[in-house]
Amino acid sequence: MSAHFERLFGTQAAVTADAPGRVNVIGEHTDYNGGLVLPVAIPQRTHAAVARRTDDRVRAASVNLDERDAVHEYRLGEERRSGTWLDYVQGVTRALATDGHRLRGFDVLVNSRVPIGSGLSSSAALEVAVLRALRAAFGLALDDVALARIGQRAEVELVGARVGIMDQMAASLADERGALLLDTASLAYRRIPLPAELELVVVDSGVAHGHAAGAYNARRAECEEAARRLGVDVLCQLAIADVSRVDALPPPLACRARHVITENARVLAAVAALEAGDLARLGELLLASHASLRDDFDVSVPELDALVEIATADADVWGARLTGGGFGGAVVLAAPAGTGRAVGARVARGYEERTGRHPTIVVPEDVLALGR
Repeated sequence: MSAHFERLFGTQAAVTADAPGRVNVIGEHTDYNGGLVLPVAIPQRTHAAVARRTDDRVRAASVNLDERDAVHEYRLGEERRSGTWLDYVQGVTRALATDGHRLRGFDVLVNSRVPIGSGLSSSAALEVAVLRALRAAFGLALDDVALARIGQRAEVELVGARVGIMDQMAASLADERGALLLDTASLAYRRIPLPAELELVVVDSGVAHGHAAGAYNARRAECEEAARRLGVDVLCQLAIADVSRVDALPPPLACRARHVITENARVLAAVAALEAGDLARLGELLLASHASLRDDFDVSVPELDALVEIATADADVWGARLTGGGFGGAVVLAAPAGTGRAVGARVARGYEERTGRHPTIVVPEDVLALGR
């Protein structure tokens, strides 16, 4: 990457930084409702290399996000949505300026291994990697939580996707050794060790999604309207005992609220199952989460349902569910430690035979399904 940077920009990178993608074990569409989430970092990361400039220009290029050696350029203070990956960089610089952080121009080269459109937080990994590099290059006084807040604002305010803060917090704070139990209302968090007997498997369906598209933002608007009608600021201020109240809401608000309230409770139940080593119970909660996302929140697609059905028919899978915002993307499976590669290959093979689509096994990342 260093030689590529020097060839494109005629100088050496001063700093490099990276950030991981994430898989959310459970707690979907709860983050922008003030609830709990449970993400884990995945091995794939996004890298950013930065060199300072003496003017107010930003030059940005990517190893793998658009045509080779394409260099995009804009002036600080003149960020404009372009509909490309550059918007995440522009969103970051605009959010930093709004918060009073002074930047000069810079050159940045990005290289991402996080699958795009898979519900594994490729956008947040990009935002946090760039922010980490800028923090080092310009000596910005930002801790990891502040970094996540700025990354979220970049995506909401310039990209136009009204995402919660889970993805940026995971990219900034999560690791592969345990799950990050995050309260998105207070941003309090604690790390939950994963049992040694558990292996998480992530399979990408091959159906890409786009959070900036209308469906994701529509779900958020429905949740906000449901909360307003129920007299709370956010839906996760309600508890399981309040579920009966949502029945008075008109469709689809009742279904949306029911999913959020029950999903928030499932996060705490999943933490208890992990801490007790009760992986059969964890599997039950994953399946219940998928059913709720499919039936109440209406964000699954037939391919994701097929992956979950195929996975849960496997004797080595405790449970599975879609992960990420939905409308495509990936599923996460809970399997016994040491079985992940074989489970992933079997599930991928069954999925390809049923749907004709070519899945990708993201975790474990070195599996080559179906001999390809």
